[in-house]
Amino acid sequence: MRPKDTSGIETNFEVRSQDAAISLEEYNLLAKNPLYIVLDNLRSAFNVGAIFRLCDVMRVEGLFLCGYTAFPPHKKLAKTSLGTIDFVPWKKFDSASAAVLFLRERGVPVWAAETTSKSRAYDAVDYPPRLGMVFGNEALGVEKEVLDLCDDVVEIPVYGFKNSLNVATSCAVIGCKILEGMRQKKVTAPFPAR
Repeated sequence: MRPKDTSGIETNFEVRSQDAAISLEEYNLLAKNPLYIVLDNLRSAFNVGAIFRLCDVMRVEGLFLCGYTAFPPHKKLAKTSLGTIDFVPWKKFDSASAAVLFLRERGVPVWAAETTSKSRAYDAVDYPPRLGMVFGNEALGVEKEVLDLCDDVVEIPVYGFKNSLNVATSCAVIGCKILEGMRQKKVTAPFPAR
């Protein structure tokens, strides 16, 4: 007999649990993907919580919370992060410039996601095997000072009237594209067989 989901629709597959089939201690020992997400003065703690969840899914090396970006402990972060603040490696910086310099001092190239006259389409570039990616404020974008420190700038082509995409959504689109390139180059961290 086929399993049924809660709506009564017949399916011929089973939905996996949302949690890894290993302990948190085992998970914390796994290699991380060589990607750092840098958040430059994000206004919405709910967006930051969503990005924590995304960083968990992508198993990034680090999430950098800069300027007035919300950071733990924070009620709204706790709600939208669904507990991922406990195992996503994160660090607080006074500014995104400080985070960019921190990464560059460690030999990590840093790019920004921003619409500029020099931006390249996010899906038409070859990402380096290790990368820091800056995402900016929902209304103001990435600060000019930060852009000047970055090695490259990419954008997501938009076709609407408002031409505005949520920062957490942008992070998901670009982050998954970066990981896709890393998988092709075989630099992503493997996950143990279930």
